Amino acid sequence: MFSRDSWQEIFQTIKKNKLRTFLSGFTVSLGIFIFIILLGLGNGLKNSFNQFFLDDATNTFFFFPGTTSVPYKGFKANRRIQFKNDDIKDIKQNFPFFLEYISPILFRAGTISYKNKSNNYSYRGVAPVYQFAEQTIMMQGRFINEDDVKNKAKYAVIGRLVAKDLFGSEQAIGNYIIIQNTAYKIIGTFQDAGGDREERYVYLPYTTIQLNEKNTDKINQIVLAFKPELGYAGAMIFEEKLTKFLKEKHSISPTDESGFFIRNVADNLNKNMQYADILKLIVSFVGIGTLIAGVIGISNIMVFVVKERTKELGIRKALGATPFSIVAMILQESVFITIIAGYVGMIAGVFVLRFVGDSLENYFILDPFIDTGTAIFSTIILIIFGAIAGYVPAKRAAQIQPIVALRDE
Repeated sequence: MFSRDSWQEIFQTIKKNKLRTFLSGFTVSLGIFIFIILLGLGNGLKNSFNQFFLDDATNTFFFFPGTTSVPYKGFKANRRIQFKNDDIKDIKQNFPFFLEYISPILFRAGTISYKNKSNNYSYRGVAPVYQFAEQTIMMQGRFINEDDVKNKAKYAVIGRLVAKDLFGSEQAIGNYIIIQNTAYKIIGTFQDAGGDREERYVYLPYTTIQLNEKNTDKINQIVLAFKPELGYAGAMIFEEKLTKFLKEKHSISPTDESGFFIRNVADNLNKNMQYADILKLIVSFVGIGTLIAGVIGISNIMVFVVKERTKELGIRKALGATPFSIVAMILQESVFITIIAGYVGMIAGVFVLRFVGDSLENYFILDPFIDTGTAIFSTIILIIFGAIAGYVPAKRAAQIQPIVALRDE
């Protein structure tokens, strides 16, 4: 089947029928090219979802106090819920099996100054573990620690852009900034993958802010992380138990959905990644449809090729060619063209994806790519179907009687 004479005959046939060969190869190349491009764009879309939702830790809950909507246990409706330090303590004591860490958050904003420079920034009172919730990356110095919280230290950790605005090329660590007429020593600078907005924050020990505000124990929000080994199902159970506990503690009706609100990052991520997977699946189906169209195109061309060579095949059979040799000849030509064209389309598709890179980020497609294994596998599948497409008309031609083939016009 793979003799030298056979290959010489294939190349002579290809050279003689350049347009037909080009159309066959172009159909194959275009099919695999479009499939790889679409699949790569689908992966790029998924990358965008990952980047958007993985800026913060994914095993976290954020609790926001709200206002009750129904009366309960003698309390009237429209009662404002207030979280306090003892909520943190009670959650730690009652949910050690589920809990990895927990931090209160106090949100404040105001003028922060250094020497003759000042600007308005948001600053937050947090516990040391908040660094893990935000996935804050320390550039210099350190983050707030437990001693800072215990001692209500007047320390501050500032974002990269805060340091740039107030200090320029000057060293920030060790200097003091003024917040609400109180001096805070800078102990660290950080950066954040969340972008410029995240890098304009200032972090302080939450106990220090509470001390400055008449020694209050009120907090604005709670962030906590569940143990990753619990998985998604365990996280949903934890959320249910924690919701019930806080509603009982704050005398909120079990049916009241507005007493406080929960942002379950794991749940949101799971839902959005399902959406991304569906979009990718749709794109993949379109790509598969393109491959199928390519196979149909090859099949149609091969039917035409066999029809065109009917008289030639009749002469071969009259001279003693076996049906197997005729099938092998046509099939070998079909597979050869499909292999060359398929890998040309695959290489072109991979090259285009690499060239695009992150240029489509504004369209929520980040760094589109396709696994090498997937690209090769899809090309092999197309080659296999291309061989089948060539085999069917070839077998039909091999069964034609020589006298009938010689009469074909």
